[in-house]
Parts: sequence; C-alpha cells; structure tokens
Amino acid sequence: MRAADAGPGRSCPTTYRYPPRSLDREPELVADTLLVVGGLYGNVEALQEVLAVAAREAGPVALAFNGDFHWFDTAADDFRRVTEEVARHAAIRGNVETEIAGEDSGAGCGCAYPADVTDAEVARSNEILARLRETARGFPAARAALGRLPMNLVARVGDAKVGIVHGDASSLAGWGFAHGALDDPGHRRWLESAFADARVDVFASSHTCLPALRAFDFGRGEVAVANNGAAGMPNFPGERFGVLTRVSVRPAQGALYGTRVAGAFVDALAVRYDAAAWQRRFLASWPEGSAAHRAYFRRIAEGPAFARERALPKAA
Repeated sequence: MRAADAGPGRSCPTTYRYPPRSLDREPELVADTLLVVGGLYGNVEALQEVLAVAAREAGPVALAFNGDFHWFDTAADDFRRVTEEVARHAAIRGNVETEIAGEDSGAGCGCAYPADVTDAEVARSNEILARLRETARGFPAARAALGRLPMNLVARVGDAKVGIVHGDASSLAGWGFAHGALDDPGHRRWLESAFADARVDVFASSHTCLPALRAFDFGRGEVAVANNGAAGMPNFPGERFGVLTRVSVRPAQGALYGTRVAGAFVDALAVRYDAAAWQRRFLASWPEGSAAHRAYFRRIAEGPAFARERALPKAA
C-alpha cells in the first residue's frame, strides 16, 4: 500500500520490496514454540521481559525479532544492549535498521506512512531516525550487521509454516497487514494471492504499531495474519504493556487472544515490562519538547486510543 506523497518517510526504495513467492522456500527456523517480537523500539525493559516470557515456556523456545528493535535507544549503552541481545537470536531488519545501517537519508525513517498520517508525524519520525543514526555511527560493526539482515524469514512450527515479515507479504515497510487493511473487503483478493504465492499458514508481522490477529479461509484451510503491533510500547488504552506473537504446538497460558491454524496455536502475549522504569529511561533520552516525546510520550504513559476488541481475531 502506497501513499500519494513520495517524500521522505512516505515512500521507500524499490529495494524494500520482494515478491510473496520468495517466501515459498524451506524454513530457516524450526521450533515447537516461536516468539515473534516486533516493534521493541529500543525498550530495554521490554527486552528483559521478552527474555523472561521465553524462560517461562514449558519447552524449548525460539525468538525471532522481526524489525524495529531499535528506535528510542539513542543512549549508547541502550543501543549496545539491544544490539548484543538481538544478535543472539533470529532477526530480520525493519525500516529502522535498514535506514540506520547506511547514510542515504532519501527515505527518511523508511516508514512508508499512508496518507492518514500527518506530515508533522512523518517529520518527527524522520527526526528520530536521524538522531538514532548518529548513535549507530558509533557502532560500525553492528551497523554493517544490520544491513546484512534479511527482510524476511520462514519458520516451521509443527505443521504450520510461518512467514516472518516486518511490513507485509511484499514490502519491508508495507501496510497490507494493518488492521484496517485486513478488514477491508477490497483487500481480500490481495491477501488470498499473498497466501497462495507464499504458501504459508501464518504471516507474523509488525510495522503498523497497532496489533491485529485475523483468520481467513481461502478454500485450502484456515490461515492467519498475526500483527503484534508493538512489543516495546502500549497497544491498548490504559494498559501499559507490549504485545508479542507466540506460535506453538502447545497452548498458551494467559494469552490476550488467539486462534489456531494448521494445528498450531497462534496467540498474542502481553509483554509486561516495568513501565515506570521504561518511562524514566525514555525521558532521559527524549525529554519534553523532543521529537520522540511529542510523538510518543502520551502513548507510552497512557496507551493509544485503540480498543483491544479491534485486535481480536475475526474469521473472514
């Protein structure tokens, strides 16, 4: 999905794109339980809780960070900590990692924001990206490694094949898995084609920063899109926790919501990080008046105006 304005932050290079059929390949990951962590956004407290969630699993677990694990972590120690921990697990690059890996600023933040996002919001994101790139310059080896990360991964969990992407089935920064697109009848044909070409049972995405889990039946068995929204920021009003996607052969304990696809349990789990500690860390790097404070502090403190019911599974 593309916005009409082609300015920085609104559009992306053609190198961001890939055909859905490129996901029709042998899996790089095989696991009984897979935790997909999108939109960590440099939240060190959320990272600690993600590791704790994994440790509480009854059996072996694989972690996959599906992009934008950096964002607010402009403090060098925070950037280093996120970099080192993510490097221990499977990961793909999001638009944030893609843009801070190099010096080309033509795409801005690389978010490919749609038209309903204001120019002021786009400008703030571009400013955040520019400041994060300054931090990344102090880590040349890590920067090079970010540029080498793939744009997608394929996993197998039991009999379910999972396409791990940042944006959608055809672009690193695509908005085709946003909740509004998933509920648009006019988008159904694109979704059906994407699942048919990729030959996956589940797409696990992030990027849009708001969660949605949707099940579809296109005539070959139920499939699902699991967009976790953000692991490192609140996703619902008054609920200061992140969300990750769990795909497992075993049922989840305490899931927020979920569905079942190809014999696998697909669930949203809360990432209940220390919200007060994270707020202090955020303010130390992004005080009042800064771009990130203007763009995100209200959400960090209060959650977005996005009712949890809008994320819940809907069969179509």
